[in-house]
Amino acid sequence: MDNIRLNGIKTYAYHGVFDAEQKLGQFFITDVVMYLNLSAASKHDDLEQTVHYGEAYEMIEEIIKGPPVNLIEHLAEKVSAALFDRYDKIIETEVTIAKPNPPIEGNYDNVSITLNRKREE
Repeated sequence: MDNIRLNGIKTYAYHGVFDAEQKLGQFFITDVVMYLNLSAASKHDDLEQTVHYGEAYEMIEEIIKGPPVNLIEHLAEKVSAALFDRYDKIIETEVTIAKPNPPIEGNYDNVSITLNRKREE
């Protein structure tokens, strides 16, 4: 299926279960894949037949910068739901949110979750 990807959206925000995470904040890295049919947009060079990824980026960044939540799973759900609400052309979403510096000891690049959602009919 055709898709539009927004990769590596780096946003400083204040999410997490621990008080220190919500007080000090940290960077979150978000990747979003929006699945939709791009046939009409590609054939007719028409922005109305696709998703304006600049607007989608701004909306996603606003959600990530928004009020703190405990779980990045919940944050990803909010992103996916907002995309479905705003763009009726989106059939499926894949939202990955990574925390490069979660409060756990160890040697790793990051911790991330990915949610895959389909539009409810």
